[in-house]
Amino acid sequence: MTQAQAPTEPPVIPHLTVSNAAAAIDFYKEAFGADELGRMPAEGSDKIMHASLLINGSMVFLNDDFPEMSGGKPNTPEALGGSPVTIHLTMNEVDTTFDRALKAGATTVMPVADQFWGSRYGVLRDPFGHQWSLGTPTPPQT
Repeated sequence: MTQAQAPTEPPVIPHLTVSNAAAAIDFYKEAFGADELGRMPAEGSDKIMHASLLINGSMVFLNDDFPEMSGGKPNTPEALGGSPVTIHLTMNEVDTTFDRALKAGATTVMPVADQFWGSRYGVLRDPFGHQWSLGTPTPPQT
């Protein structure tokens, strides 16, 4: 790849659609210590057309749901009956972050525990229907 072809952003960025982007931004700040890099409101609306966050050193995009831009169909996890995607965060303070996310409004899918594959790991669902796993490497169990 030449310098002219190099991507200007990370090569993969999750882009989440939520039912209330402003509330989601507040949740991700409280739960995961997200830094808001910017937001663009939709013209003539209180909805957010695009927002950029930095969570655990990685970029995450998000926006409010705009069914009118998707053939009239809503695209939030709630509207779709859940999401098949899990976003994984590798971090040192899994227990602390997991508890902070629960206090901010997330629900437990799988409690944090030491796993046989060598990770302290748990899964939660945020108030907007997106699933997050949190883990830190540990010595494998024998």
